[in-house]
Amino acid sequence: MSSTTSSTLQTGHVGLNVTDLDRSVAFYRRALGLELVNEGTDPDRRFAFLGRDGKLVITLWQQSTGDFATAAPGLHHLSFQVDSLDEVRAAERVLRELGAEFAYEGVVPHREGSASGGIFFTDPDGIRLEVYTPHGVDETEAAAPTKAAPTCGFF
Repeated sequence: MSSTTSSTLQTGHVGLNVTDLDRSVAFYRRALGLELVNEGTDPDRRFAFLGRDGKLVITLWQQSTGDFATAAPGLHHLSFQVDSLDEVRAAERVLRELGAEFAYEGVVPHREGSASGGIFFTDPDGIRLEVYTPHGVDETEAAAPTKAAPTCGFF
């Protein structure tokens, strides 16, 4: 069986629909330390490209109304990996300053017996987000909220 997919395939940027571009740009820049790379200011086609170290990470498109619908097909959650538990905690402090809503209190493991874990929160439009580290999360800090499923499932 031959494959037409390149062996170098990887995830590129993620595009998100938002209701208020200015609010979302401010949130993602502060919460994740992203830089504004490009923007469209035409009132009928507003967008912003955010990135880090020359790499595009998120594109925001002001073309929706209402709140993120968790029961609809589409994005389940968007996850960002950092190298250490200290970085997860630093992100949590910034998010608390921004008034983000958290799914769980503090840093939690992905599941019982796992050393990976993080924080689970929503952006201003209710889009579910995660900042996690693959190691260093001690279960003595907090138990996984759902023992039978990964925390990143937002169960």
